[in-house]
Amino acid sequence: MDFDVIVLGAGIIGVSSALHLQDRGRRVALVDRRGPGEEASFGNAGLIERSSIVPYAFPRKLGTLLRYARNQSTALYWDYKTLPSFAGWLARYWWESSPQRLAAAARDMLPLIGQSVAEHDALIARAGVGELVHADGWIEAFHDRATFEREAAEAEVAARQHGLRMVPLDGAALRARESALGEGFCGGLHWQDPKAVSNPGALTKGYARLFEAGGGLLLLGDATTLRAEGGAWTVDTAQGRISAKEVVVALGVWSDTVFEPLGYRIPLRGKRGYHMHYQPARGMLSVPVVDSEQGYVIAPMQGGRLRLTTGVEIARRGSPPTGIQLERAERLARPIFGLGERVDPAPWLGMRPSTPDMRPVIGPASRHRGLWFAFGHNHHGLTLGPVTGRLLAEIMTGETPFTDPRPYRPARFD
Repeated sequence: MDFDVIVLGAGIIGVSSALHLQDRGRRVALVDRRGPGEEASFGNAGLIERSSIVPYAFPRKLGTLLRYARNQSTALYWDYKTLPSFAGWLARYWWESSPQRLAAAARDMLPLIGQSVAEHDALIARAGVGELVHADGWIEAFHDRATFEREAAEAEVAARQHGLRMVPLDGAALRARESALGEGFCGGLHWQDPKAVSNPGALTKGYARLFEAGGGLLLLGDATTLRAEGGAWTVDTAQGRISAKEVVVALGVWSDTVFEPLGYRIPLRGKRGYHMHYQPARGMLSVPVVDSEQGYVIAPMQGGRLRLTTGVEIARRGSPPTGIQLERAERLARPIFGLGERVDPAPWLGMRPSTPDMRPVIGPASRHRGLWFAFGHNHHGLTLGPVTGRLLAEIMTGETPFTDPRPYRPARFD
């Protein structure tokens, strides 16, 4: 049970990293406590988000801050008891979200975002999961006309600057395109370059099957048993202890359970979010629609269902689900999108692994030989899985990386 590399975490980041390392001749074991794609890679809105050039920043407008402070927003809910433990992280997030620093973050993220669709396309073709992916983009919808006109003008500039395809739709054009929509939106922006996945968990499982077909081994195991022993790294699995010269930590929001005992203080937090599936009462959407002002997404999913995904909940990782955001979003979305009965017995709760500087952590650990990190992709884990796997594998195998990896280096937090 000796390997060249052990990858801890079988979400989209870990599976993609394992595949790219395998493609470069490495013998790889992929270890998780569950099956592939069963955490955050399962519950998202299914967007391969080529058009999100600017990261999700801490709001700076006074009106938005006051609305969030009242804790009545659909886009954000925060638990009073949790705020003290998040205070330092939120303060740095606010600092990193200044216009100048946010522009720098956008520049740093552009190479990954720009390559995201192409890297997915390559794995989709190899894995034979094209039926899960749709190339019609998504729609950013607005209630307020002044907001829509302002955002449309800014979006046209950004689209020209970055070579993106964007079509503005007034209210009539929006409803003509998406006949299932009721009244409520005055217009929308149709971003055409992104792709939508009708079952994100199944996509990740499809990539994992490709990994296994290439000779990779998928094992159930406990990442917290990771130890450095005799010049190698060992992990306990259901099949016994395995070892490798190198190990990749790709555990999403749980990555701290491995890196903190090793002495690393990376500011990683989980932005919680919920989803629920509904029967469509008026018909299906053709593309995901984001209620830009209220902060939720309605996405068409496999099996003729609509998935509502919420904004951000700030709460401790182990806190029980509240469902508050889901209830707020459902009240707003039901008449506009024609949501029928709930399908799931209970809301799904997941966590987006986030860093305050809005960049992922990709690269070598600074104090342990053979230890590599790949986590902290904020709201874009699904989008950035394959491109992260490629970049990490290039660094690990001594290839010339397709982009400068320094903005994502773990040592920036030392």
